[in-house]
Amino acid sequence: MNCNVGKIDKTIRIVVGIALIVLALTDVIGAWGWVGILPLATGFISFCPAYRLLGLNTCRRQS
Repeated sequence: MNCNVGKIDKTIRIVVGIALIVLALTDVIGAWGWVGILPLATGFISFCPAYRLLGLNTCRRQS
């Protein structure tokens, strides 16, 4: 797996993932908040399968 999630993208994914999980735990948005596990996981591993399918890459190119 090559990195296809850049620093800014990674930070946004982690923050959104944590926020959704916290909202789910406090019953603000219900069970749908557990979807936050996906952006949280892709943020931590710096790889997004959907980006690969769509041909997207927000990582800087390595020389």
